[in-house]
Amino acid sequence: MTSFLDPLIAFVSAHAWLAYLTLFLAALLEAVPVIGSLVPGSTIILALSALVPGGELKLWPVLAAAVAGAVLGDGTAFLIGYRSKREILATWPLSNYPSVVQRSEEFFHRWGVLAVFFARFVAPIRAFVPITAGALDMQPSRFYAVNIPAILLWAPAHVLPGVLAVTALHDYAGLPHHGHVGKHIWMLAIVGGALVVAFAVWAFRRRHGGGVIETVKSTK
Repeated sequence: MTSFLDPLIAFVSAHAWLAYLTLFLAALLEAVPVIGSLVPGSTIILALSALVPGGELKLWPVLAAAVAGAVLGDGTAFLIGYRSKREILATWPLSNYPSVVQRSEEFFHRWGVLAVFFARFVAPIRAFVPITAGALDMQPSRFYAVNIPAILLWAPAHVLPGVLAVTALHDYAGLPHHGHVGKHIWMLAIVGGALVVAFAVWAFRRRHGGGVIETVKSTK
């Protein structure tokens, strides 16, 4: 893997636009069933994010490329499943991975709409849950309401470790780096924390709210 990534990083660091395109494609392909299990999308994103402290790449375009690729990949997979229904799960190439498809279905049935959120952070199910959600007739509005916040957290979770690690290395070695990175990281941490809290409240109300309502109705 290192022999593949080293020349890739060296090349794209000299061509910023290609680096952003690579990030976009890595995030997109990681969301494609089967292909997402083979393409080291997360590794590529983490590796390229290490170019941010040195100024070869900018933090916000890196995040935007990763988010855009993931949204397009997940959304396309979901719509294919939504239009094809369960038949797509028994069609090639998914038919070659019955155990993963079964795990994705079980994961979806166990967690319901929350499976779309959790799957963003779990490989290789991440590449199968969107199409499974569509095949099981999940409504598009519900899918995107959970999928997009998950991606907005997933992207920084993959980008920031590389940025922080290289920034710390630069500080330790006395090498220059762009000071604005720290300010942006704090901003992302605050926004990410707010998203986590908001989603946790929403998930709690969704899971327990119905029971509370029924209890109130029964007492009237």
